[in-house]
Amino acid sequence: MKERKKRLGLLSNIIFIGVLIVVFFTPLGTDVKVWLNQLVAMSPTLEDESEYEKVNFNGWEVVDIEGNKVDFNELSGKVIIINFWATWCPPCIAEKPSFQELYNDYKDKVVFMFVTSDDKDKVTAFKEKHQYTLPIYYELANTPVMLYSKSIPASYVIDKEGNIVVKKFRAADWNSSKFRVLLDNLIK
Repeated sequence: MKERKKRLGLLSNIIFIGVLIVVFFTPLGTDVKVWLNQLVAMSPTLEDESEYEKVNFNGWEVVDIEGNKVDFNELSGKVIIINFWATWCPPCIAEKPSFQELYNDYKDKVVFMFVTSDDKDKVTAFKEKHQYTLPIYYELANTPVMLYSKSIPASYVIDKEGNIVVKKFRAADWNSSKFRVLLDNLIK
């Protein structure tokens, strides 16, 4: 009887370790990680007003997927959402559906910039697979210091005055009613 319990315990440990290996080290695990990130994603919130930083876009060169340069002077006075992401990043993948829903409703009111360093073919395939219409951008020059992050996803909401009013460094529910109210107030 003791021997049988030992074997059963050993078998359950092996199965548990196998599941962990699948989740953390295989493409199948990516889907699980995306699902978990979506499960715990919270609505982004405003920074404390005393924490606001002005964005200095001088020297930052960004192009869209067709190679057209962004003129940040033309974006003055507009609300901007910038998201740094990658196609291989589970938290980035997890928040894209909520970004797409938000983009569908706010694309004419807010400037959206989804900045990546991934290969254009990978990005195009990713967008087609998920039927995303999000505007993709690539950096040609270093990110402004106030927008730099060592991790992705990294997302920023910039108000009409050029202040960073939202900073989010993990997956979020960008389509929540709470965030939509926040965004509506920024647009006014």
